[in-house]
Order: sequence, then structure tokens, then C-alpha cells
Amino acid sequence: MNRTPAFYLIILIFSLWSGSQATLPLVVNTWAFTQATESAWLELQKSSNSIEALVEGCRTCQSLQCDFTVGYGGSPDENGESTLDALIFDGDTMNMGAVGGIRRVKDAIGVARNVLQNSEHSILVGSLAAEFAYSLGYASESLDTNYSKSLYDAWKQANCQPNFWKDVTPDPTESCGPYQLKPQTECSLTNEIEQDVPTVFNTGNHDTIGMIVINGDGHVVAGTSTNGANHKIPGRVGDSPIPGAGAYADSEVGAATATGDGDVMMRFLPSFLAVEQMRQGASPSAAARTAIARIATKYPSFFGAVIAVDKTGAIGAACNGMQKFTISVMNTTTQGAALEYVGC
Repeated sequence: MNRTPAFYLIILIFSLWSGSQATLPLVVNTWAFTQATESAWLELQKSSNSIEALVEGCRTCQSLQCDFTVGYGGSPDENGESTLDALIFDGDTMNMGAVGGIRRVKDAIGVARNVLQNSEHSILVGSLAAEFAYSLGYASESLDTNYSKSLYDAWKQANCQPNFWKDVTPDPTESCGPYQLKPQTECSLTNEIEQDVPTVFNTGNHDTIGMIVINGDGHVVAGTSTNGANHKIPGRVGDSPIPGAGAYADSEVGAATATGDGDVMMRFLPSFLAVEQMRQGASPSAAARTAIARIATKYPSFFGAVIAVDKTGAIGAACNGMQKFTISVMNTTTQGAALEYVGC
């Protein structure tokens, strides 16, 4: 039987994502952020500390401004300001540290680690999260750059399109506002899910590095770092720093991390769901598919992806709203960081 190249591509994708082979230690993260993967791996080889490795990996992406969706200088809000979210979830202790909407501090993942290690809290937000960081020696500095300013200026010139407002006046699809509530008689009072609302999330506005690290002793850690949604309403915090949404870990089971339309995804806690599916015996691939399917049932057009990893290092992923989802993997079998793909 003659087999076309497409046939072999399908077989390759199936072999990768019907369940990759287990190998520890392991670093895996969303998107083609290979330098972040390699930084985490180098730290893991040096210290065998999963938390330190995850911090170094996410910090690398912050410094590189990965795709301008991680770190300073990207995704300005409606006031033109860049703010940051980050999370670390420790699967050994079931403890976490996170920051949401932190202002004027570049190292969001570093501050998240301080919340984890130097406080009894789980998440700090906004300007007061920045005050916490300043007290520990972090510098106060603008997160804006010429690039983020140009994004903001172009958005304003395009009548603030797209934006995240609805049911207000003037029409947010045509105007920058300022907005006011419509009279009650004009509001769209409905319990129906807005399944066909166009999303502003895509491969250029995917908003997160999500990373999972497992050391040779089986210490599982998951985390995220992001500058959030482009042109968000000021004060918005997405799924990235929310436990069970952006990331979740349990060293007895594994971990998961998510990326995409955080406003939709956080409503379903996909990372928690994927870990719990693995706890019940599902493979990482099946667990990730279940988490994505749960969302797609209600929001068929949403943009997002989930990576699931079990405690042995087997990897699975699933996605929706894109042609394919890219992940970066490094373990003892790879030559540097390897890119792998899953079709959606």
C-alpha cells in the first residue's frame, strides 16, 4: 500500500501524543520557549531543586520578553500600562505563591517565590504586591517600552479595537469610551452562554509561559508567568496565577499547566481537572483532552491548551482554537530542548 507523507505525519503526531515515554528528570513548558526550557534544565542539573529550576526558566522568558506575552514591555492595558501575573505551585507541600496584576516590578516569578517562601499567604495583587516586593529589595521600575507604547498607540488609533467591554454605551465595538451602563431596558439579560463571541486570543496573544519541572527525586512543581491579555481592562487578572487554572501540581500524581483565553479557562480549573483525571488513572494525554473538552463543550471556539505530566514524566497535551500547539521538552533523552507538537 502506498503511503503519503501526510500519513506518516499523522502517525508521528499520534505516537507523540497518545502518551510520550516517561523520563525523569524533566522540564516541559508551553510554546517554543526553548531558552527558558534550557535555563530551567541547567539549574535542575546544578541544584536538583525543582522550584529554583522553574524560577530560572520563567525568569529567562521574562528577560527575553518571550513573544512579548511574558515579562515587561508587552500586552498594555487600556491605560497603556503593562502588569504581570505569576504562580509557583509546589507539589510536595501543596503550597503556592502567586502575584496578580503586579505593577512596576519586572521579576514577577521571583516575587511569587517570595510569596511562597516568605509569607503565609498564597497570592498578593496589584500595587500592594509591588510594595511587598520593594520591601524585599526589588526595584521599582516602569514595565513599559517603546514596543508596548507603540502597541497602545496603534490600538487607540484603531478606536480601541478589540477590547473586553460589553453591554455598555457608547458601542465598545466602535468607540474607546468612556463607557456607561446601558439603561436596563437595553441590556441583554440572558442566561445563555455566549459561544460564538469572537476571541481576541490567538497565537500572537496567548499570554503565558506555563512550566512543569520534576527532579530526579520526583519533586513536582508547576508555574506560570505572563503579562496578561493585550488591552485588558485595568485590574484584570487572568487564569495564570490562579491555582488549578494556570497550573497545579501534586507530587503523588503529576502536574498540569494551561495557556490561552484565561477569562474562559479559569472558570473550569483545567489544570486541577487534568491532575485529578490522572489521579483516577487517566493517561496524561487523556487527562489533557478531558480538561479541554470540558471547556469546549460550553465554549466551542475558545483558544487554549493544557499540558499534563504524570509523576513518572510521561507527557500529554490537548488544545482548541488553533491548528497545533507547540511545547518545549528537555530530559535525559533530548539533545537540548526539543519541540513537540499536538494537533487541535
